[in-house]
Amino acid sequence: MKKMVVLSFLIVSLNLFSQDISGKWYGKISVMGTELHFGFDFALANSAYSGTMDIPQQNAKGIPLSSVTFEDKTLVFKFDQANFSYSGKLNDSNEFEGVFSQNGQNLPLKLSRTQTEVKKVKRPQEPKPPFNYEIEEVTFVNEKDKITLGGTLTSPKLDNFPVVILISGSGQQDRNSEILGHKPFWVIADYLTKNGIGVLRIDDRGIGQSGGDPTTSTSHDFATDIEAAVSFIKTKKGVNPKKIGLIGHSEGGMIAPIVASKDKNINFIVLLAAPGIPCDELLMEQTYLIAKVSGASEVEIAEAQKNNKLIYDLVKSNKTYNDLKSDLENVFINIFKNDPSFANLSETDKNQMISQQIESVSYPWFRNFVRFKPEEYLKKVKCPVLVLNGENDLQVPPKSNMTGIKNALDKAGNKKVTLKEYPKLNHLFQESVTGSTDEYGSIEQSFSPTVLIDIKDWILIQTK
Repeated sequence: MKKMVVLSFLIVSLNLFSQDISGKWYGKISVMGTELHFGFDFALANSAYSGTMDIPQQNAKGIPLSSVTFEDKTLVFKFDQANFSYSGKLNDSNEFEGVFSQNGQNLPLKLSRTQTEVKKVKRPQEPKPPFNYEIEEVTFVNEKDKITLGGTLTSPKLDNFPVVILISGSGQQDRNSEILGHKPFWVIADYLTKNGIGVLRIDDRGIGQSGGDPTTSTSHDFATDIEAAVSFIKTKKGVNPKKIGLIGHSEGGMIAPIVASKDKNINFIVLLAAPGIPCDELLMEQTYLIAKVSGASEVEIAEAQKNNKLIYDLVKSNKTYNDLKSDLENVFINIFKNDPSFANLSETDKNQMISQQIESVSYPWFRNFVRFKPEEYLKKVKCPVLVLNGENDLQVPPKSNMTGIKNALDKAGNKKVTLKEYPKLNHLFQESVTGSTDEYGSIEQSFSPTVLIDIKDWILIQTK
């Protein structure tokens, strides 16, 4: 859905002899229209490797990798929290040539001892001081799951002000929902707070100042984090506890209705590029549109969609993990059997690739996601709802999903619904050409000013 937020699992290979790979390695991948740089630092102790990862463009430094192994010229490392991995082998130039894998996507990644310069990107909307409002770093506890969460509260210098809680999309995001140098949640928070609306933005579980393990969590677990945020914000001085709303983007647009369907004190919700159809159907439509804009033929897309449906049906089932793993293994072997690049791999590398593909679709979040039906929660939402989407959104296409949201809210008897589709805007609400994810990083705009104005005006009307 949103943003592919990318953190890496790596296999690195070294020379024929038992070479020590300790120290710094660097690489970059091309993703969403920009280059994302990685730095890895490996250490050897008691014949076992460990490692940390830096992603400069995401201000991520010294993040411990889940596992690192090095044998037979092959280095493998994983970062379970973001469900990614890398497998590569050392060439004669002392560089690792391999593949970065995350959630079923595979990208080439070469690692070397030479650090490359990270190009400075232009992000003109990023807020800069001085600020005419209060900024407070906060922590609070999700008592249900015993998790401490960290975030930032921006408050206008007013009494009795309304406040919104921002909910990020899929993948683990920091409080700014940073992606490719863009900080859309910071942009939204700055604009709304300047206009008299307080904003709480939060680090997702396992990111920044927030605890918890996202690898074992689902959208329903994340919803309890937002429930805890609502309880916390009611205690803050100056906040009007009767004027608390939620703004959810992408998966956050699933979570907001979960919370609002149970808490009748939520004053309003804003759904930005939110799913409105069953999520397995959403993935099928998303895959088709992204493949189409990427130049794939109808024949290629049809074959991929046939395989995807088979995978999603298995993942949606109530099979045990072991049974699911066995069935998925057969599916992926069948998918790859005619792929020459797969045929040329060693048996070890073939097994590793199959294992990566299985893990990417069988972990708890994904199994919950493909089963998720937004209507089940939207039809219970009674508060005012603002539904916004971009014409060029290929990840949550506007027509089917906005129609699904409206139909579900109609079942709730909810007449306080406003829907708006914006020409040329993509999934991140940037002004775009095609909506392709390859444009995300190259576009300087972080969030459409027109949409900011519409959100602000609508909230102020709801909270008069």
